[in-house]
Amino acid sequence: MIRLDEAQLLRSAGALADLLTDTVNGGASVGFLAPLGRAEALAWWEERAADVAAGRLAVWAAYDGDRVVGTVSLAFPAKPNSRHRAELVKLMVHRGVRGRGLGRGLLTTAEGAAAEAGVTLLHLDTETGSPAERLYRSAGWTAIGAIPDYAASPDGELRPTTIYYKHVPATALTR
Repeated sequence: MIRLDEAQLLRSAGALADLLTDTVNGGASVGFLAPLGRAEALAWWEERAADVAAGRLAVWAAYDGDRVVGTVSLAFPAKPNSRHRAELVKLMVHRGVRGRGLGRGLLTTAEGAAAEAGVTLLHLDTETGSPAERLYRSAGWTAIGAIPDYAASPDGELRPTTIYYKHVPATALTR
């Protein structure tokens, strides 16, 4: 796994866009409706570069050659009273390599980086009943409840979303 800086993210934007379209068009609910075109996915990733440069977003990518087969991000809040937490976002694994532990590896990488940054609380949301829930529960994340009709699935159907959190031991005092 490689943590991408702004330039690396922009160089990898096409490969990240391919992963995003594979994820959404394969039915995973990560904030987009299907069919998701490559141009829209590419623009979305390119828009993340400023947040990476400013330190508001950390993005990791897992590669198989030049192809990005997985990614995960941490979004850091700007509020002074929130610097102890981060949101885990856009954990995606290409359909062709699922079931090989990559999702767990990405999750572990993000959790470790959060701890090193002094983040002690992580949170995320995921579609209720999705395969991702098994991963989060098995990795020690705690479900706090579900919100009905929270987000539309890629096919446009309103689905519930479950909110999770996890405490991580800090290994640094500040970010």
